[in-house]
Amino acid sequence: MEPERIAAISDVNVSPSVSGPNALPWLALSGLILSLDAWTKVLALKHLVLHQPVPVIDGLLNWTLVYNPGAAFSFLSDASGWQRWFFSVLAVGISGLLAFWLTRLPRGDWRQAAPYALVIGGAIGNLIDRLIHGHVVDFIDVYLGARHWPAFNIADSAIVVGAIGIALAGLFGSRSGVGRG
Repeated sequence: MEPERIAAISDVNVSPSVSGPNALPWLALSGLILSLDAWTKVLALKHLVLHQPVPVIDGLLNWTLVYNPGAAFSFLSDASGWQRWFFSVLAVGISGLLAFWLTRLPRGDWRQAAPYALVIGGAIGNLIDRLIHGHVVDFIDVYLGARHWPAFNIADSAIVVGAIGIALAGLFGSRSGVGRG
């Protein structure tokens, strides 16, 4: 093999920085998620009564206001209160790490940038709830018959979609290699 070609191949994904514009503008998607999440939670708090379902699609969807002091699926919701600060620190740490990784991604790498931005927006949305209310405001109640999925919100949806996107990018590869060991 030619020495120039060997050098070019060995330089792929080695540089920790991005030449050209980075993916930080994708934080606008985080801002959109954050705004939509905050707006829908204000509506839920204003128009819904705690634990009183409002049918939207019979047999499938209700608006039901619930407060979740834990994490996904009410994980640690019955703990003594320390979980509020634990999940707050976790949200700040993960959001900071993902924002740092956005600085290392090329702007056009939407397969990684969009999921990172979704997770950041969702994590910050729920962080704001924890800091203001001491719990997360959930109101989307999906169910089938008597079986209800745990209530969730827009931030939770963004986190799940973003996490799936991150996993898919990890499974099927990406050009930049950011965030990989």
